[in-house]
This record gives sequence, structure tokens and C-alpha cells, in this order.
Amino acid sequence: MVTGDAAEEAIALARNHPNLAIGLHLVLVCGRSVLPVSQIPHLVDSQGNFPDSPVLAGLRYQFHPAARAELRREIRAQLQKFSDSGLPLSHVDGHLHLHVHPVVMRILAELAPEFKIRVIRLPSEELGINLKLNRQDLLTKLVWSGVFGALRRYGEGLLTSEGIGFANRVYGLLQTGNMSEEYLLGLIPQIQADLVEIYSHPSLLNNGETELAALLSEQVRDVLVINGFELTNYAKAGCLKSDLASGK
Repeated sequence: MVTGDAAEEAIALARNHPNLAIGLHLVLVCGRSVLPVSQIPHLVDSQGNFPDSPVLAGLRYQFHPAARAELRREIRAQLQKFSDSGLPLSHVDGHLHLHVHPVVMRILAELAPEFKIRVIRLPSEELGINLKLNRQDLLTKLVWSGVFGALRRYGEGLLTSEGIGFANRVYGLLQTGNMSEEYLLGLIPQIQADLVEIYSHPSLLNNGETELAALLSEQVRDVLVINGFELTNYAKAGCLKSDLASGK
């Protein structure tokens, strides 16, 4: 998040850890813009903040011509600010996954050659597997699975045609905020894909500690090895094509 309060600190940390693969977390909802209000008045409020509702933001980007034109300028500005950091761009994803909105995806595809976007995250996980492991928030999961499944299918077609990479499976959406050690130990043996991204939100606050513990778990690492997976990142995997595979 190049407009986040800790962006400069994060960039400095990344420079000191060159083996990390750093992506752009595109912010088009629930956050601040890079461009001033005067340049994108149809996107942000008087303080430069995007809407807090992804539904409201998505409808605006879809149906408001002036907002769509401004959206392209803001996305380009965020990509440029990341580029100015000097860090290699591993991939692009988005806050609340608004980057998979068809309008946003088309803009990213158009800007990909200029900013060397090789990979874009496309959420993709099996509802059945998730519900076998955790049946909480059933209605929300049903809705998200349907909506993001449709967006994934659109994104796959677009990215494939443009030669932009994406992982076979991306896990984290349906279990957001609760990617615990127990959940990962149940999930990993059921994954049937070659290149897989598992994301979470580790922190030292609230349930973030649970997700941090899962990422540091030796049991999780052992289960990955037992099931034939190798830890990597998009840069190391050499993700140049949409039919990404690292070999399970």
C-alpha cells in the first residue's frame, strides 16, 4: 500500500531484505489516493479518501465514465510510486480484492508492459474444501465464492490473452482473518494444483497473532514438504506465462 502510513518504513525494510518478493497492494477502496483530490474528484472525498464500501466503489468504476478515466490515472500513479521505490515488482493484488473488478483488471493489463506486471493475484479456492474444514460464516462464503468465482473466470481469460501470470490456486479469501495452523494443516493435503499462493494477515494484534503463528509453524512446513510443495515466491518461480506451474 504505497499510500499507507508505514509505506516508507516497509520500503526500507524490503531494501534490507532483498530475498523478499514485494508486490503492490493496490488501494481503490478504504484508503487514501496518491493523486490529489483536484485530479480525481469523482473517486475520492475532500480528504483524498476512497469510499469505504467496495460495492459502492465497484458500481462507480463500472458505470461512471469520468470515474473510470480518473481511475486509470490513479492506478498508474500507484504503480509509478511503487516503481520509484526501486523495488522489483513481484505481482499486483488489491485491497479487499477490488483489483479483480473487470474495469480495474483491464487497466492493469493495459499498463502491464510499461510497469513490468508479470503476475496478478486471482483468488481461487474450492468452497467444498473450505466448508469441510470450517462452516462458519456460511452465507458470506457462499456469496463470495460465487462472486469471486465469476471474477476469476473473467480474469483468467484476460490475463491469458495478455500473457500475464496467475497462480493455479490462491487461498485465503474464504478463511480471511482466521488462517490458523489447524486450518492450514487440514487444507494443504487437499490441494490439487501446481503453483499455489496462500496469503494471510499476520500481525501482533487481535487474531493476527493466530495467523502469524500459523506461518511460523514447523508442523505446517512439514506438511508442505510431505505433500510435495516447495516454498517459493512469484519472482523465484519465474512467472512469465499465464499457465504457471512449478511442479508439485
